[in-house]
Amino acid sequence: MSILLIGLFRFGSLFIIAASVCDVFDGRLARYLKTDGPMGVQLDSLADIVSFGVAPVILAYSISHWSFLMTIAFVVFPSAGAWRLGRFNVNPTQDYFVGLPITAAGLIVSFLALFSYTSPLIMIALASLMISTLKVPKL
Repeated sequence: MSILLIGLFRFGSLFIIAASVCDVFDGRLARYLKTDGPMGVQLDSLADIVSFGVAPVILAYSISHWSFLMTIAFVVFPSAGAWRLGRFNVNPTQDYFVGLPITAAGLIVSFLALFSYTSPLIMIALASLMISTLKVPKL
């Protein structure tokens, strides 16, 4: 892999990390300005699926060598993230998340990709944690 491509992958990883910083503040800003509503919640979930489900998996798939397990991870990871976000939108919780938040899972994948490392087993494990009933405290 050429140096230029590695630099572009790292650049992509940094953009995903920057998206997580923006994700933290968009909900807080909407609540502070009292402009939050049901449409905003749905659009935020759609943005989360793209930013932390689809983008990290495309990045990881682009870095890795083809394997059947990576293809499975390519499908399972964003699907589990969408399932987890849908479950949260239907049954929101106040003090904790049910399942690993897609933001955390996407950050882990993009952080590993920052160092040119990908693992379909880690991605499938993260997908399993997203759809689990594990209670994760909100920060």
